[in-house]
Order: sequence, then structure tokens, then C-alpha cells
Amino acid sequence: MENILRFRSNQHFKIVQFTDIHWHNGEAPDQQSAELMTQIAKAESPDLIVLTGDILSGGGCEDAADSLRQVIETVEACGVPWAAVFGNHDDEGSADRHALMAVMQESRSCLSQPGPEDVPGVGNYTLSIQNSEAVASAAVLYFIDSGSYSPTDIGGYDWIRREQIAWYLQESAKLTAEAGHLLPALAFFHIPIPEYDEVWDFHTCYGVKYENVCAPQINTGFFAALHEAGDVMGTFVGHEHINDFWGDLHGIRLCYGRATGYNTYGREGFPRGARVIQLQEGERQFETWLHLDDGTVVHSQREHTPLQRTFTED
Repeated sequence: MENILRFRSNQHFKIVQFTDIHWHNGEAPDQQSAELMTQIAKAESPDLIVLTGDILSGGGCEDAADSLRQVIETVEACGVPWAAVFGNHDDEGSADRHALMAVMQESRSCLSQPGPEDVPGVGNYTLSIQNSEAVASAAVLYFIDSGSYSPTDIGGYDWIRREQIAWYLQESAKLTAEAGHLLPALAFFHIPIPEYDEVWDFHTCYGVKYENVCAPQINTGFFAALHEAGDVMGTFVGHEHINDFWGDLHGIRLCYGRATGYNTYGREGFPRGARVIQLQEGERQFETWLHLDDGTVVHSQREHTPLQRTFTED
């Protein structure tokens, strides 16, 4: 399989984001997740599939490496390249992040990389998308390991470290210099940054928030770095299974995916699905929509205004 990412002849590049699959051991709910992923990939015909963490419920896997291979088998059967970042549950079982990354890299269609050894986390890397003529980079995708749990006694979830931010800024500057201009970029990680709360509370958003934004309690300035570098147009996370909103904060669209997995908690009337992202070659913009398990495609999500600073009502 050719794993070079490039815009199509119609100048589109489409990504399907599957998130929070929470695969265990291949039980019936896992098979539902596999069927959904296959169904959506067939319907959307993406150029890339991205898994944004909690691929596994690591603690519920008898053999985490074997469970991950089951997920990979489903993704590989979709027939397109794929890439992933880890969530806070993936490595809670019998395999750590390094071992799981090694399993991923057994796949011929996997584009995931462990990333620099001197940068915290496993899975900090970039992927370039070539233009439709395959002669130059036309866009870039950043993948960030957002960690698991707080490394200090304050509790809660981990945060993107300062070394990772420095790595991002270095990569952004290098790619900009090579291209001679800012490349349109997207960033994928699992745990939302604190600004996801800010955009919901103070800006117009689209979609729903049925649970708290479980961001880290420490803000290390990753959003500020994205804003200052100027290349990232949107970020895509998972972590919360019954939030799917997006909103624009200072020119960057902060987006949730749509939870994909059935072997984990959800909400009545909130179907599983995926977020779809489509880039346009030569333009600093993207379209995004949801594809749900009953085949429904949602292009226009419910508007939420800053005056509604509560959970979305039914």
C-alpha cells in the first residue's frame, strides 16, 4: 500500500477521526465498534484514518498487544493509511506505550511514529500532505501525546509538557522555512486543553456538551504556542464520550471527535460515530461533519451561545 499522503485531483483531502474505541478483547460490543468503523470508512472513502486515543481499555484487555492487533485488523481492512495518538487508558494493561507503538508499526498502512526520545511521551510526530501533483508539501498534521494522569499530587489528567511545546514550535518553524510560507495544519491529541472550557463558556459553539471538559488542571501554554506559530487551524481530541462540540477561539477551531466505541459509557439518544475533516488544497480552511452509526451525516450541529453557560439541555 502506498502511504504517501496527497491531495486528490479534486484538491480535497479527507480524514476520518475515530476516537475512544475502548476495545477490550473482541467481545460483542467491540465487534459493533469494528462494524461501525468499517461502515463509516466505506461510506466516506477517506484518505487517512486517525485514532485519537483510548483505542483500548487497557485494564480490561487480557492481552493488550493482541487486542490492539484486533483493532488494527479492522483499520487495515479499510484500505487507507492510518495514524494514532495514545489516550490515558491505552497503556493501563499489559503493554506500555512503547510496546503498543511497536505493535502499531507492524501494520503496513500505519504512519504512527514514536517521535523523538528526548521529548516526553510516545507518539509526537508530524505527517506532511503533498499537493495533488505530489511535488511539494501542501499541509501538515501534528500528532501529540497528551499523556495520562497528573505527574504531581494535584490529581486529574496529564498536560502537554513544555518540551513538547518546544518541539512543536521547532517543527512548525522548520516546515514553514522549507515551504517558504505557513502550511495549513491540524493537530490531533487525546485530552482536551483548558481552552476547550473557555471556548464553550465564552464563544459561540456548535454541538453538545453533556459532560465536563476533563482538561488538565495545569495550563502549560500549548494553545498560546499554536496561536503564535499561526499554522494550526484546528485541534481534534476525544476523552469525553458525550461531548461533540467545536468552537473558534482566536482563529483556531477547537473540535471534539464523536465517540466511536460501544464497549464503554455513552448516553441514550447520543449515537456512536466519527468526525470527518476535509481539507482544501491551497486554502487555510477545512470543513468538518459527523457521520453517525445509523448512516446520518450531520453537517450543521446545534448552536450554543455564551449566554447558555450550562450543560446542553435535552
